[in-house]
Amino acid sequence: MILPTNDKQFGFWVRRRSGEPNITIANRLGISRQAVSRALLLMDEKIEAALYEMANANQISIGSINAELGVLVGRSIPFQTAAIIFVSEKHGIQVWYEHDGDCGTCQRYTECIELLWDYATELGIRIEKTADPTKMAEELFTKVKAIV
Repeated sequence: MILPTNDKQFGFWVRRRSGEPNITIANRLGISRQAVSRALLLMDEKIEAALYEMANANQISIGSINAELGVLVGRSIPFQTAAIIFVSEKHGIQVWYEHDGDCGTCQRYTECIELLWDYATELGIRIEKTADPTKMAEELFTKVKAIV
């Protein structure tokens, strides 16, 4: 399932995830609070379905899921390691596996750092600045797991 990130409902979901109350979203857009609530319920269903689909496709057993945050925490069956699936406004749906990477030699070094900073910002989570994406991911996902 591809998430409709350019859809109005997804925009409502992003605003709610960042802490904006439904009534504020409604007032800002000139619609009823009930319309926002209905749209958010539908979007939560879509987010949850996408998270389940990604877990199934990547053979991840589910530990916990939070559609309002867009996070699924589980364990990769083939890799025998912790896994997290998350929805990012900027980066779409992502799957991360817990591992000790050799980030200094990885071609995706800059991309990983950007994604981690963006995702932490989207969730309002403060992480320590470091040059090691593995350490950033450990800190971020420890904090995410605590709120899921």
